[in-house]
Amino acid sequence: MSAEDLERYETEIELQLYKEYRDVLPMFRYVVETERRFYLANGVQIDPLNIGGRVYFDVRLTDAWVWDMYRPARFVSSVHIVTFNDVNIEELVGKEL
Repeated sequence: MSAEDLERYETEIELQLYKEYRDVLPMFRYVVETERRFYLANGVQIDPLNIGGRVYFDVRLTDAWVWDMYRPARFVSSVHIVTFNDVNIEELVGKEL
């Protein structure tokens, strides 16, 4: 496989992933972004913890979708994230409770 073929394949997979994201977005209440991944979720719990002067975030997501083009199954029932970096959580506008 040439570099051009690989690039074309990755571009096609990313486009498919974007289309899937657009289709599933209305099913979720939150958008969660970490330094490594992008998630959609219906439940989010975040606990900032301080151990030895270092702050980290313990994040738990339920009923989630993961933006990852190499993952065979993007829908997951729960996700546990531990990070020392920023976590961005946004509630989607217009999502009915």
